[in-house]
Amino acid sequence: MSGITMRRATEVDVPAIVAMLADDPLGATREALGPPLSEAYVTAFRAIDADPNQLLAVADRDGAVVGTLQLTFIAGLSRKGALRGQIEAVRVAAPARGEGLGGRMIEWAIGQCRDHGCVMVQLTSDASRAEAHRFYERLGFSASHVGFKRPL
Repeated sequence: MSGITMRRATEVDVPAIVAMLADDPLGATREALGPPLSEAYVTAFRAIDADPNQLLAVADRDGAVVGTLQLTFIAGLSRKGALRGQIEAVRVAAPARGEGLGGRMIEWAIGQCRDHGCVMVQLTSDASRAEAHRFYERLGFSASHVGFKRPL
């Protein structure tokens, strides 16, 4: 898989990231593609980018964004004050699916978590995404917890 570079996202990448977030049955109901792109996305990007505990990353293939994920480094008192890495919003652009990019992105994210001193990496996945669950299990993740959400 030559030509792929993982890097910090820039504001210019936001439309491509939003397009990937919208490119599945769940995302299609949650995202607004525009044009113009909603200012809320740019505001959110700027908040993420300014936070030292956040890393919004993209997989770049020869100047085109073909994947994305967000890392959050979470400080906590449990596990003797351990730092955790949270992986979210993992997406691969449709033309790049089936090439192993998702696995490469997750391994890169795990390396980032190790480099930041995390003792654990965790993620959530919508309960309806059975294929994604199998993917994460193949990468060594276990479904050890039950998550709950409440819309506000």
